Amino acid sequence: MAQVSLKNLVKSYGALNVVHGISLDVKDREFIALVGPSGCGKSTTLRMIAGLESISGGVIEIGGKEVNDLPPRDRNISMVFQSYALYPHMSVCENMGFSLKIAKRPQAEIDQRVNEAAAILGLEALMERRPAQLSGGQRQRVAMGRAIVRDPEVFLFDEPLSNLDAKLRTQMRTEIKKLHAKVRSTVIYVTHDQVEAMTLADRIVIMRDGHIEQVGTPEEVFHRPRTRFVAGFIGSPPMNLEEAVIADGRIRLRDGASLPLPAKFTDKVTEGQKVVFGLRPDDLFPKGHGLHSGAESDIASLDLPVSITEPLGNETLVFVEFGGREWVSRMLNPTSLASGQTVTMQFDLSQAHLFSAETGLTLSE
Repeated sequence: MAQVSLKNLVKSYGALNVVHGISLDVKDREFIALVGPSGCGKSTTLRMIAGLESISGGVIEIGGKEVNDLPPRDRNISMVFQSYALYPHMSVCENMGFSLKIAKRPQAEIDQRVNEAAAILGLEALMERRPAQLSGGQRQRVAMGRAIVRDPEVFLFDEPLSNLDAKLRTQMRTEIKKLHAKVRSTVIYVTHDQVEAMTLADRIVIMRDGHIEQVGTPEEVFHRPRTRFVAGFIGSPPMNLEEAVIADGRIRLRDGASLPLPAKFTDKVTEGQKVVFGLRPDDLFPKGHGLHSGAESDIASLDLPVSITEPLGNETLVFVEFGGREWVSRMLNPTSLASGQTVTMQFDLSQAHLFSAETGLTLSE
């Protein structure tokens, strides 16, 4: 079994703390993504699990065994790096089998494992090529093949797709998803790209400044963010967030703008309380161009001026001026809109979020 358990894990560089006592349990065969902005501690955490960074405090367990003092080679993990880290003078076949050769495995076993990995990743026709003769996506598949042949308990991925262009990233996300379905090992995947995390992971760990902000399924962190930070980080485009005050049964924003207070918040806020109001672009749309199918009482309609539009084919992002700033909305079945044009915008308040202005914690639960 390949559970991974982090217990009060700490990493410090002198007086600088970069990971602040985080705890996390990764289930056997689970795909976990660590996501967050640059400098949040996600790659440092992964490198501590791999044994490439010493830990300053806490415990790391793999398969129920403490590995704090074990070197990387004895942790039964394989790591795929952002830079591929292939040997340029070796063929694809030699790169994939090198770790087994160093471990003095029989040649027949090396050939078998390399061929099996090549079949999984579609590399059979490339086995005699060298890295310089491969595309970026092919090199990344070779790096994954090198990890597969070791038959590890845990795969660690450190931003493996960040060097690829947008089309290749999409293709490689599919490859990694297929790989996990085939090999069924535990995967811990670090990325700064929340779209990668949402599409790949069984659960997402959102980190900020060396702390864990929230752990949950993609659906949970998208629909039920526990903090203002998570709400603004997850989602593309991100959630519209604006500071407001509760007054006279309404959410009052800047410049006199206001919206009705949804009934679900009536007993969770008090008169005069400072809050942060949040609404995703999917839940703000020009009249007749949205997803809402609930009660009409949940809809607030306002005539607002269009700032700019971003056509995306089957949808258009519409930026409107509201409460002293631009709000982004998603227009399905788009029609042409001109800058400065006034449009009736509908706010689906059944999907609204409120966060404490002081703590940043959700008021929705």
